[in-house]
Amino acid sequence: MKNGTKVLIYTIIIIITLFIGAGGMYLLMAKFPINNNTLAVSAQKKNVTIHDTGLAQSVDKIYDAVVIVSGYKGMQQATSGSGFVYKISDNDAYILTNNHVINGCDSVKVTFTNNKTYDVKIVGGENYADIAVLKLSKNDIISVAEIGKSEDSKLGDTVFTVGAPLDNSYSGTVTRGIISGKDRMVAVSLSDYSSSQGDYIMKVIQTDAAINSGNSGGPLVNSNGEVIGITNMKLVSSGVEGMGFAIPIEDAINYAKQIEKNGKIARPALGITMKENTESLFGFTQSQEGVVIETIVSNSSAEKSGLKSGDIIIGIDDNKVTSSATLRYYLYKHNIGDKISVKVKRGNDTKTFNVKLQASE
Repeated sequence: MKNGTKVLIYTIIIIITLFIGAGGMYLLMAKFPINNNTLAVSAQKKNVTIHDTGLAQSVDKIYDAVVIVSGYKGMQQATSGSGFVYKISDNDAYILTNNHVINGCDSVKVTFTNNKTYDVKIVGGENYADIAVLKLSKNDIISVAEIGKSEDSKLGDTVFTVGAPLDNSYSGTVTRGIISGKDRMVAVSLSDYSSSQGDYIMKVIQTDAAINSGNSGGPLVNSNGEVIGITNMKLVSSGVEGMGFAIPIEDAINYAKQIEKNGKIARPALGITMKENTESLFGFTQSQEGVVIETIVSNSSAEKSGLKSGDIIIGIDDNKVTSSATLRYYLYKHNIGDKISVKVKRGNDTKTFNVKLQASE
């Protein structure tokens, strides 16, 4: 075979090979296309960064609305806490704080961030809500807090507190954290708000922002500078840190409206005295289901419905009653005049009674 012929054959083979390769590549790309948009999105995700510029502007919005609350018995200061101006009406300004901050005091003073101190009127307060309302002239205040919505907050949202932890020497302290939990059900003692054993159960917001006793009554604030809660206690236990709690602002404002109008919160009552249902076994006290009715108040809701001393209340409506604290919680979700069903154990029988709630005396 001549050299010219060989060259021609090799050339034809190379051309055919190139066509076959190109065709194969075309078919491969047609079946598995490259999505440029997908590649762009992936690159975008990898390049996301978070910038933390602090909360200075948000702190400025609330700072001058926060006050130190000092309670007095006679001439002697007995209590100290925090509070904040939450509204103005006509010529008056109103301050929210915790009831345990001013409970039992003869008089109350508040100190603003400009170090001016004023006597205030105690409009009223309530133990179970742990909310109190104070009033002074609107001409004496510096600023009014902006009220937000705790229900719009999410786990992990940044929050901060402003208050006077420990004592007045640390007034205006700002602490920062996140929302660690929502709708927490925490047992509260009326005599000791740091106790884990309670007379009542409160629905609260959990945060890891540092909260100490003097913070009680101060605001829990979101990153927009809006109040979403009232700090009111700290879970104190060995090995537990960073668990503070606040009353949702929606609940606090609803209670405050009742206090502004009536000086108190009207609670429904069953008309009983009760005790925890316990028994002693081998020297140890064990809790049992429900709470025991000790006595029935004459002409009360309980007496009219047919409840008797010795009955063990195990349920209210569709809710299980495990202690006097849970009984109060479910009872106080109702209003005076509401009808509820009360489930009890009476001897070996289980009975349900319809009860129309009257006002507590």
